[in-house]
Amino acid sequence: MLAFMGTVSMLFIGFTSAYILRRASADWRPLPPPAVLWLSTLVLGCSSLALEGARRSLRAWNLPRAKAGIVATGLLGGLFLVGQVLGWRALAAQGIYLATNPHSSFFYMLTGLHGLHLLGGLIWLVPVTFRAYRLEFVPGTDPLSLVALYWHFLGAVWLYLFYLLFFS
Repeated sequence: MLAFMGTVSMLFIGFTSAYILRRASADWRPLPPPAVLWLSTLVLGCSSLALEGARRSLRAWNLPRAKAGIVATGLLGGLFLVGQVLGWRALAAQGIYLATNPHSSFFYMLTGLHGLHLLGGLIWLVPVTFRAYRLEFVPGTDPLSLVALYWHFLGAVWLYLFYLLFFS
């Protein structure tokens, strides 16, 4: 998992380098953040809190709370993705598309790439959810550890991207 997260980090670092270099060009027009992105950022943070609650509940062998936390994480993660799409639609309603200017290109590309990674996390969460509902967890193990590590990593990447795209 750490090797994969290192690879994903290098991907975003590479795009960050290109972003910083491209931002110095004359045709760069910064975008204001769509208001829905503030809400979706809060939703993603809440999904991390729900996942941590699920992990703690699982350690205490409180399966009903663990299951509820896992499901809440998935629902909030899906809601985050809906928020991202609404952000794209808000920009499109203003006439700002992928090819409008370099900043909009980076916005759509970076948020889309992040969204794909988050979708991968949601897909990974599905079998974990089924295992929780079939009571296939063994006391003393923490099957949510890897999912949580990746999920929190994606939350940190999102905060970084949000800052980079709109406040740096």
